[in-house]
Amino acid sequence: MDQGIRIQIKGKDAFWGRAFHVEWEHQYPDRVLVSDTLNFYTARAEWLPDLERVGTETLCKVVQAPENLRRREWMGSLMPWRSS
Repeated sequence: MDQGIRIQIKGKDAFWGRAFHVEWEHQYPDRVLVSDTLNFYTARAEWLPDLERVGTETLCKVVQAPENLRRREWMGSLMPWRSS
């Protein structure tokens, strides 16, 4: 079995973030996204195209998240002009 990847779901706002999950569960009831932290999930790598498609349908962006969130925070502190 695939070990999985970490993804982040960035919704246009809270409504669309919830809409992503409703649509994902409707289209793929057997594909469970495991919540890691707020807006971070573990999913199987082969689901990524489907995740991105559902994201597009619900005004959300699905991106592969870094394994180490502290490193992202550290890099963000070095480049404050860059948005996460």
